Amino acid sequence: MALIMKYIESINRYMDSHSDSRTKDWPMMSSPFPTLAVCLTYVYLVKVLGPRLMENRKPLHLQNLLVVYNASQVVFSAWLFYECLMGGWWGAYSFRCQPVDYTDSATSRRIGVSGWLTGHYSFRCQPVDYSNNPRTLRMVHACWWYYFSKFTEFMDTIFFVLRKKTSQVTTLHVIHHGCMPMSVWFGVKFTPGGHSTFFGLLNTFVHIVMYTYYMFSAMGPQYQKYLWWKKYLTTLQMVQFILIMVHAFQLLFIDCNYPKAFVWWIGMHAVMFFFLFNEFYKAAYKNRLMKKNALLANGHAKPNGYCKSINAHDDLFLPQPVATATATATAKPATEAKANGNATLANGHANGLKNGYKPALANGNVNGNVATANGNAVHSKTNGILLNGYGNGAPGNGYATKLLDDVAQELTHRKTPK
Repeated sequence: MALIMKYIESINRYMDSHSDSRTKDWPMMSSPFPTLAVCLTYVYLVKVLGPRLMENRKPLHLQNLLVVYNASQVVFSAWLFYECLMGGWWGAYSFRCQPVDYTDSATSRRIGVSGWLTGHYSFRCQPVDYSNNPRTLRMVHACWWYYFSKFTEFMDTIFFVLRKKTSQVTTLHVIHHGCMPMSVWFGVKFTPGGHSTFFGLLNTFVHIVMYTYYMFSAMGPQYQKYLWWKKYLTTLQMVQFILIMVHAFQLLFIDCNYPKAFVWWIGMHAVMFFFLFNEFYKAAYKNRLMKKNALLANGHAKPNGYCKSINAHDDLFLPQPVATATATATAKPATEAKANGNATLANGHANGLKNGYKPALANGNVNGNVATANGNAVHSKTNGILLNGYGNGAPGNGYATKLLDDVAQELTHRKTPK
């Protein structure tokens, strides 16, 4: 243990000797290990401990809390975005009163680039300003608060766990949230300001949009019609990472007084997240669309359609079995029996009255010769008509077995000469 502590102290001394003296005494900035410990605790909590504690509990209903949380994240992200602009990316000019600068300074000669558009920051090359200039310190403070915001975003995952939305706690989600505090810590420790703040500028803007969506989504189903743009959130994320890659890697080809190690650090993070989000996009949207088209092309049952009878024994009388469930629809002729699907013989998913001896099959589910409709055994009081997926005489999870003998007896009775 003593050897480990000695090793940790040597790392901290090395970092302090090469870090920014303005931030070394700020909260969580003296050593990377507290941040690392919080990140590892987060991963353990959302992947192991949290699901285990919630396994036998009901999901929590947190609608009001989620609305407040997401609204606060929108405000926090908007403030960080504003601070990044005013700290360098925009703030050289005033919207209220901007006198003409008649000097020969480089800033006054750069139309747009250092005025309305970017302040005194350059998109091409922006070294870190280590001075104590008030405007520079404003950007340094914005960097630390951006680092702090990465911890508040852990609540996204914690809320998923408490609501038992385990499908949302994906590998992408956990990697993205778990890595960010450590990544930003190094930036605040060594390069608070300069070229790397472009990443934070874009990311805070994306989070304004993202948490706005989450806020409206949490407000209830009546707002769903306003959330048609959900799939574009992932596209916006990927565009963000492309811009960060281009902005970072350009420094590999030009001379700029900015650490190349951080160029690779930021650029490779953007590459990793781009491919992770791209895989998520394909899985969530493109694959889902392909499966939907395949289902339609193969003739799978469509909701709220009709099961078509194709053979000549529509009037076959089936003895009424002992009722174990109450039918919820009025019986219709078998040619129009509703069975939750437009199933036809061609695709083998619903064969109607097959060969005249079997009750109608609906959605391709059958137990022996007994009809089922969408997984629920269906037998009406007359002529084996399917009753919209809910019928009489369906014992044992909807699969009737007694009716088989009754059908055979009735057929034998009809064929016996009188």
